[in-house]
Amino acid sequence: MFISKLDPDRLTRQQMTQLLFDGIRDDGKKGDCIFLFGSRSSKRVMKAADLYKAGRAPYILLSGGTRWGEIIPPEAERMRDQIVRLGVPESALLLEAESNHTGENVIASMLVLSRSIGLHKIRRLLVVTSPYHMRRCHLTLLTYMPRWIAYTLCPDERHDGQANNWWMLPKEKERVAQEARSLIRYVKEGMVIDTDLSID
Repeated sequence: MFISKLDPDRLTRQQMTQLLFDGIRDDGKKGDCIFLFGSRSSKRVMKAADLYKAGRAPYILLSGGTRWGEIIPPEAERMRDQIVRLGVPESALLLEAESNHTGENVIASMLVLSRSIGLHKIRRLLVVTSPYHMRRCHLTLLTYMPRWIAYTLCPDERHDGQANNWWMLPKEKERVAQEARSLIRYVKEGMVIDTDLSID
């Protein structure tokens, strides 16, 4: 079923799980850069650091601004400080600190990637974000990034908020429900591309 055909107010737990989590897994491939979507969570930063140390990509793009002035310093700078403490050299880091939301993460990062690596040279990005946020990130990348770029999806390894337990904690349950509603709305508004998923 196409995402645009879903009713956000009538989703079952199974449908939300299928919408946000199904098919999201690391294929083990190497890439040209790790794209780390901004967050206050250290889990994403740890995942990106692990991928870099495993030799999966030579650079990490840290993408995240101030969210309209609510976060000072910008998420990208906070993540830089965290990831350097985890042993990643600053020479491997690219910063995008202007974006306020997921769409801007992608749009603003294109200029950073173009100036640092060259968009024409990038064939694969390793995408790091939280498990429930990955579908939106992937579809946003597919919407705005050049068509020749492929993606390896590398959700962070938090204990809660996974496909098999997100409904067990009220905070995670609300996060997933809100993300499902938002994704459907963004697709219907044309902000991200529609796609056909196996949703019962």
